[in-house]
Amino acid sequence: MTSDQRVLLDGGQLRTSVLAGSGLWSDLAVVAETGSTNEDLAAAARAGAPEGRVLVAERQTNGRGRLGRSWVSEPGAALTFSVLLRPAAVPPARRSWLPLLAGVAVAAGVRAQTGVEVALKWPNDVLARASAGSTGKLAGILAEQVADAIVVGIGLNVTAVPSSAPGSPALSASGLPPVSLAGAGAGPTDRGALLVAILRELEYWYLRWAGGESPGDAAACGLKAAYLRSCSTLGRDVRVELPGGAGLLGRASDVDQAGRLLVTGPDGAEWVSAGDVIHVR
Repeated sequence: MTSDQRVLLDGGQLRTSVLAGSGLWSDLAVVAETGSTNEDLAAAARAGAPEGRVLVAERQTNGRGRLGRSWVSEPGAALTFSVLLRPAAVPPARRSWLPLLAGVAVAAGVRAQTGVEVALKWPNDVLARASAGSTGKLAGILAEQVADAIVVGIGLNVTAVPSSAPGSPALSASGLPPVSLAGAGAGPTDRGALLVAILRELEYWYLRWAGGESPGDAAACGLKAAYLRSCSTLGRDVRVELPGGAGLLGRASDVDQAGRLLVTGPDGAEWVSAGDVIHVR
């Protein structure tokens, strides 16, 4: 499918669909092009914008991933959007669950709307199997703290995969190539319906996690169980490339209340809070 055949999003219709009856979403805007939806909502957060804003871009020219990676998305080829959240009641140590929560929402929305089976790779990737049989990265998630707010950005490949921005490192250090929904065998995908489904799942889990009797308790609200059911990292041998260049090799077995991954290697067990995970074949 070429870019001129892609159906662009109807911002007004989406705004009505998403905001009607929502207990979280307060505003939704669709822009034709921006550098980064995360940067735009971070600026809004610093200016005091309320929780619940959603910003969708048809094209991002400086989309950002973890560890400084950047990419470019083309109109109609993907879903690229960010949400502004203010989980004030959640203890800071537990807010690292937000990218995992977003992964659960993306996986549920994709399954419901397309029938494509997906899996989660700790901490921020959504995986799918391409028609040729290889597993690839379908979506990436980036959560960034901005004062007392958190901006969560999601980039999901629909008809095509993004390209690296000039001078940027590879899109992913996971060892997995990018894959789109089309490449995973999905039929024509209504991106608007997919966005609505993901935002509804995100609202459901966020309100349970952030607003329950024990805010931030991923186990008590059922979020941890939902994550573990979809996480393909657990139970596998992994290599973790840690910030600063260190590495860790072992078996991934659990995720704790701070969203950390438990990896047990020759020198014992270690909780990992950040790093690139490579599934060892």
